[in-house]
Amino acid sequence: MLLTTAALAGALAMLPLADPAPHAISLEAIGTIRLGPFMSEAAEIVVHDAASQRLFVVNGHTNAIDILSIADPTTPERIGSIDLRPFGGAVNSVDTHSGLVATAINGFERTDPGRMVLFDTDGRFVSLVQVGAMPDMVIFTPDGRRILTADEGEPSHDYAIDPEGTVSIIDLPEDPRRLGQHHVRTADFRRFNDADLDPSIRVFGPGATVAQDFEPEYITVTPDSSTAYVTLQENNAIAVVDIGSATVTGLIPLGFKDHSLPGNGFDASDRNPRIRIRPWPVFGMYQPDTIKGYTAADGLFYLVTADEGDTRNYAGFSEIARVRDLPLCPEAFPNAHDLQAPENLGRLQVTTTLGRNEDGLFERLYAFGTRGFSIRTPDGTIVFESGDEFERITAERAPEAFNTDSQPDAPSKNRSDNRGPEPEALAIGQVGDRIYAFIGLERTGGIMIYDITVPAESVFVDYWTNRVMPAGSGSEEAGDLGPECLLFIPAEHSPTGGALLVSANEISSTVTIHRIVPRTKE
Repeated sequence: MLLTTAALAGALAMLPLADPAPHAISLEAIGTIRLGPFMSEAAEIVVHDAASQRLFVVNGHTNAIDILSIADPTTPERIGSIDLRPFGGAVNSVDTHSGLVATAINGFERTDPGRMVLFDTDGRFVSLVQVGAMPDMVIFTPDGRRILTADEGEPSHDYAIDPEGTVSIIDLPEDPRRLGQHHVRTADFRRFNDADLDPSIRVFGPGATVAQDFEPEYITVTPDSSTAYVTLQENNAIAVVDIGSATVTGLIPLGFKDHSLPGNGFDASDRNPRIRIRPWPVFGMYQPDTIKGYTAADGLFYLVTADEGDTRNYAGFSEIARVRDLPLCPEAFPNAHDLQAPENLGRLQVTTTLGRNEDGLFERLYAFGTRGFSIRTPDGTIVFESGDEFERITAERAPEAFNTDSQPDAPSKNRSDNRGPEPEALAIGQVGDRIYAFIGLERTGGIMIYDITVPAESVFVDYWTNRVMPAGSGSEEAGDLGPECLLFIPAEHSPTGGALLVSANEISSTVTIHRIVPRTKE
């Protein structure tokens, strides 16, 4: 459904124009390579080796790591590929450090233990070890001494098997070829099985213990390589891991975003032809995917999260319902009839696992994700939250793609009822004396740029997109679709001598290299 000119004009008349920050930058795409067919997940995660000026890209289409030369970033070239089919069911993640390439691979059965397999930057096998089930992310510690995997442990589709989620910590020997299973330590969540958890931390899988229910998603590590912060996306929490002892030392509850407050609104319906960003009586679960840590101008360490949201939707268990289908408590929602109309909240997807009272009526509504990003102190205190800015900015700058799915021929607003733009990818980098966050919107497409030098005063800088609407299915003219991963390359490691941003886009199967350029205030 494309917005009519009249409807669009009426919607945008209510939206204030977003001014760029005083220290503004923008992106300029200088090189692109397509690694597979449209919608084949041929470009998912991307990392950079400065010594060889190579990118290593997870190619889910071929179950391989593609090796790209960016010696000339205007013409990236695929120079090799690491076939991972002999090692497991699917490759999920890759990282590189000091001439080594670490990969995280599922077991041949997704609920079986996975593997971390090491290669050198020419793609030659070095060693491997077993890790937990479904290792969804792999990362070297900054000092290069250890490798960590976030072992998500998703259940089988019938929920008959539900592996424990864990974090594997691999201590690299001086000679990585001698890496063995005795170098692997496991941080698990069993100590929390009988703990009294914060109510905003969700444990809701059928018959699951806490250790089974927690699903580690993404990891960031402190600059001193001592502590890891791990997102538990479905559980709406972050785990704190002491790397030295391989122990989960704490859980950070993330709470909920009150969408009824001014500035926290969103567009709730895929059936209303107008863009209508407004407050609603709904709470958003932060449920971050990507997490990055950084040291701000004040010298303190902060956590930045892309608050995408996620659901459990399996043959054996699903938590998803639409507001129209829920019995709403009349005291909490005296206007339930109007709220449940399809043009209002009726189509919105929410969880059935929260908000129900003893009579079976819903007193609160909890939606998946918060349609923005946030910055927190290491104890979880929010110092910045982007509110409704992502939707307001995309409505203003790319209205035909507003809350649109990442498929080339998707109609406008077809994701308004379900997590909206879906911020997922995240990179942080310093340009000059300013620190910027780059946030990729998985559904709408494009990249948000924020100046986060002073966390509490973070401000929107620019929104870059090359998406073309409408575009037929499989059209190469559609632009970059489905940014899954963003990679910042600082000037000192760049082949050009200037900072670069790389995006891996799983729907268009493209890897695009951007030059970071100054932007004057319009």
